[in-house]
Amino acid sequence: MTTLYIDADACPVKAEAERVATRHKVPMKVVSNGGLRPSQNPLVETVIVPEGPDIADMWIADRAGPGDVVITGDIPLAAKCVEAGARVLKHNGEALTQANIGNVLATRDLMSDLRAADPFRQGGGKGFTKADRSRFLDALERELRAAKR
Repeated sequence: MTTLYIDADACPVKAEAERVATRHKVPMKVVSNGGLRPSQNPLVETVIVPEGPDIADMWIADRAGPGDVVITGDIPLAAKCVEAGARVLKHNGEALTQANIGNVLATRDLMSDLRAADPFRQGGGKGFTKADRSRFLDALERELRAAKR
């Protein structure tokens, strides 16, 4: 049975994911180390893990597998989930797969090194837009349909 896992810390699409999961009658696990308001939806389970670096990521990585869908912006977590056979989406709807996760992970590491080498480097990623939200909804719909096959 398909389960939707949400890496909930700093996730801008929790409500959208819940709507799509509910439409597909797919259980959803919202994983964080606290600070979230639990959903009243019986399909949604809020999982609170202990404080600590990457504890929520490890919880998801230990459980996600073939037939599951994971929503995360954390590239190392995405790599573990892809390796385990899960389908993975970033918040903007970008699918992370066996075909692209190596490049995405290498780019993340390169950017991390560049930021570390230049402490005056300013700026971060681009802002989250309505187009990103729309792309995410379309992508999640596709991934849940594919995962249920």
